[in-house]
Amino acid sequence: MYLLGYDIGSSSVKASLVEVATGKCAASAFYPPQEAPILSERPGWAEQNPSDWWRYLKQATASVLAQVRCAAADIKAVGISYQMHGLVCVDRNLQALRPSIIWCDSRAVHCGQRAFKALGEDWCLEHLLNSPGNFTAAKLAWVKENEQDVYGKIWKIMLPGDYIALRLTGEAATTVSGLSEGIFWDFVENRPSQRLLDFFGIDASLLSPVVPTFGEQGKLTASAARELGLAAGTPVTYRAGDQPNNALSLNVLNPGEIASTAGTSGVVYGVIGQVAHDPLSRVNPFAHVNHTAAEPRLGVLLCINGTGILNAWLRRNVAAGLSYAEMNALAEGVPVGSCGVSVLPFGNGAERMLENRDADCSVHGLDFNRHNQAHLLRAAQEGIVFSFCYGIEIMQQMGLQVNRIHAGKANMFLSPVFREALAGTSGATIELFDTDGSVGAARGAGIGAGIYRTPAEAFSSLERLAVVEPTREAEYRAAYERWKSYIK
Repeated sequence: MYLLGYDIGSSSVKASLVEVATGKCAASAFYPPQEAPILSERPGWAEQNPSDWWRYLKQATASVLAQVRCAAADIKAVGISYQMHGLVCVDRNLQALRPSIIWCDSRAVHCGQRAFKALGEDWCLEHLLNSPGNFTAAKLAWVKENEQDVYGKIWKIMLPGDYIALRLTGEAATTVSGLSEGIFWDFVENRPSQRLLDFFGIDASLLSPVVPTFGEQGKLTASAARELGLAAGTPVTYRAGDQPNNALSLNVLNPGEIASTAGTSGVVYGVIGQVAHDPLSRVNPFAHVNHTAAEPRLGVLLCINGTGILNAWLRRNVAAGLSYAEMNALAEGVPVGSCGVSVLPFGNGAERMLENRDADCSVHGLDFNRHNQAHLLRAAQEGIVFSFCYGIEIMQQMGLQVNRIHAGKANMFLSPVFREALAGTSGATIELFDTDGSVGAARGAGIGAGIYRTPAEAFSSLERLAVVEPTREAEYRAAYERWKSYIK
């Protein structure tokens, strides 16, 4: 018996089969082998064709089925993770009317800002509309203003995961978590925000019916099953955006737990147990996968643009010829605090955490007679950690009590310096796991189908690779306070 999970990314679509009996990933594959194209007809635009996601999904499915000898009927449920904040417009024939405006497209910022000012900044934040900014609702408003012929044909608007579920089941649906990431959900009134819809002139009928994040959301149609080599009637029982799903994949469900990634950019996703907001909108709260009105669970999302990209820049320009492992070894030879060197890693565009300022990367305390390559390498890693902790402090002001940070053992988390610095500065225990988004989506499907009775059962086989306890906290905190003094 197996569970099938999909992760619909902007770079590729990944599929994984998880064996229920062992909880282990039996097969995984992604497509395309090279990064999927992003259409950008104008500066700041970013689009992808939803039909391409479906084509990639078919290829990835065929690959995992070729790796495992199982009957189609042995796959008992399907789960979906997907790139957040995108907009897909479909007509009554379930056809996409235009390419999807995806997460990194910035054309609709002015639409969101106009709503933020007109509705009232305090009101938007109190109702967790997050500054409607550049999210799905604003992108739909842009289509309404600029492509009236397209807008007039829309039957339903969807997030990317909703579209994939539609292709699988023939049914239009969404979730509270999805509506919240699109900035449609009013957390005070516990329903789609009529006030926001009225401001943009959007008919509420364009939103799909709400289904639970965990639970049957439709069954594979005969035509979809034929295309994929699966069994008709297989239920889709889970869907969530990539960051909530990444947290689920790492078994982060309870207040005080944090999921983190540290690739080119870095993400800190902390769970809080009450409806709260940051008055400066430096972080964004969304409904987590297990959120209910009775028991709130919000995922507070912080994104740091300048993370692994700084480490990669140093490798090209400061440590040419060295591997990342060799860079880490050099950094380990320098004391905590890098002998007075501090690096602000903000060199990859405006940082929302800094109120959308483009602060640039900067180096402080460098002494040509005392410091060398190793000091700079360590200071960069510490600077990335300190930016994470700066965001965590904002979350703490919202009520987050930091206990544990869960992460995959990948990217910056491969560095002992990075792991130790994050534990020592935050005071949290760091646990590293072997998992990914498509495996998490498969486990989520198992929860939604009732195959796993509880999340604890679903994640009982999750392999923990390492635990890092806080050490040298006073030294790290002193270096962190010095680092903070350079933020203007």
